[in-house]
Amino acid sequence: MSMAGRFAMLRGDGLGARVMRSSLLTVGGFGFSQVVRLASNLILTRLLFPEAFGLMSLVMVFLMALHQFSDVGAIPAILQSKRGDDRDFLDTAWTMQVLRGGGLWLVACALAWPMSRIYDAPELALMLPVAALTSVIDGFRPTAMVTANRHLMLGRVTLLDMFVQLSGVIAAVVLAWWWGSVWALVVSALVGSLVQVWLNTQFLPGPRNRFVWEEEARKELFSFGKWVLLATIAGFFYNQADKILMGKALPLDVFGVYNIGFFWASFPLMLGYMVTQKILIPIYRDTPPKESAENFARLRKMRVAVTALLLGCVGVFALGAVWLVQLLYDSRYEQAGAVAVVVACAQMPVLIVMTYDQAALAAGDSKRFFVLALSRAVLVWIGLLIGLEFAGLLGALIGQGLSYFAAYPVVVWLARRMGAWDGLHDLGFGLLALALASLALWVNWGAVSGLAG
Repeated sequence: MSMAGRFAMLRGDGLGARVMRSSLLTVGGFGFSQVVRLASNLILTRLLFPEAFGLMSLVMVFLMALHQFSDVGAIPAILQSKRGDDRDFLDTAWTMQVLRGGGLWLVACALAWPMSRIYDAPELALMLPVAALTSVIDGFRPTAMVTANRHLMLGRVTLLDMFVQLSGVIAAVVLAWWWGSVWALVVSALVGSLVQVWLNTQFLPGPRNRFVWEEEARKELFSFGKWVLLATIAGFFYNQADKILMGKALPLDVFGVYNIGFFWASFPLMLGYMVTQKILIPIYRDTPPKESAENFARLRKMRVAVTALLLGCVGVFALGAVWLVQLLYDSRYEQAGAVAVVVACAQMPVLIVMTYDQAALAAGDSKRFFVLALSRAVLVWIGLLIGLEFAGLLGALIGQGLSYFAAYPVVVWLARRMGAWDGLHDLGFGLLALALASLALWVNWGAVSGLAG
């Protein structure tokens, strides 16, 4: 196809053109954010100490728990609902989010002192209530952000996200240089939230949200959201299990090193989550794979492209992580490269099946989505607990990887129900992932074996 033909495919209002534009914008925005994130990480590791990253990780785990333990699924509900463009429906969802944000802050204040005792970190008693103010601010995010996602019109949203990212990073670096304290990370998070709400309220099209409580909208949101709430709770224990268990079992400096390693290995995983969450629900909603062979074939092409991109990225990181960390960081973080290698290899099974997860939500079947999230959470906790008990940090990383693989039968069950499962895709990329992981571990074995000590 000529270059002119490729550009022509990006124009127009059809689903294909919107998917391509949205995918390119999502990947481009992600690339920009990771460059900024990397630059800030390199600067902050020189201005702050490893324990600061361990403390901030505990704060973020706690805030994530509050958010996910109260998530009624407003965003996926708007994305898939027939009333997703109705103003009263949107304003009711926004009102619920505002009330939820205030409630989360009160809970954070109540639990701050107990959390500081559990983790033997007195700083948490004050850090948690201040950091939890982000929940209050985030409750005022305009639903116009979700509306743009619903219609795969992400250009302006992506641009605004770039400004938000820059504002938070600049605040973190300036404050870290000034204070030399973990409080720089806390306050910069507040700055980022404030900038995000203000920018998106001012510059996204559509009427501003107002306080509305329509009973019909509330019933639909809660009916869909009750299983999403349970799924997000399970998702929290799945995604944050490593932070919860390692944060308790490992010294803060070792935990901080783990977080630097995870920072590197998480690039492809974050890209995958961003693409699937922003793009796949509208695609599955408009072209259900059960409906026709043509729809299934179209989804297969998309799935192959996404998986190839993600595996390629994680393979590069797995092969070069040790060298990269040695180049960019000082001796305090020397083990972070080995951590990144093992985490990257462990995440490969997740990346292969990532495009199946949103099929159930797009079909309005949040119950099956919950079953998958719960299964993954149980398995990852088992893997981490057994690994930590018998082999410390390295054992935990291995157990985590095996748990991802063990969840595959449940993924197949959900994907088959939605008519989305593609066994040929999974087999081909599974073999490729095995080869990449083996090569990465062989190349970096000297550093990886050092984690056992």
